Amino acid sequence: MKIQLFGRRIEPACQYCEHGVLSRDRKLVLCQKRGTVAPEFHCRSYLYAPLRRIPRRAAPLPHYTPKDFQL
Repeated sequence: MKIQLFGRRIEPACQYCEHGVLSRDRKLVLCQKRGTVAPEFHCRSYLYAPLRRIPRRAAPLPHYTPKDFQL
C-alpha cells in the first residue's frame, strides 16, 4: 500500500521538481535545465520530488482551561 502524503493529483510545478532549487526569497526557482523560472512553471524535464513540498501549517489548538478537565 502506497501512502499518499499530499493527495492523489499533484499539479506539476518547478517548486516541487528534482532539478529546481527555491531561491531565498521564495519567489523564483533556480532550475538546472531552464535557468530562473516561476515556481508554478513546469517543463518536460519535470521530476516530482515529494520532500520539496512545504506542508501547510497545522490549525491552532483550542485553548483549554482547568475547568474543562473537571468531572
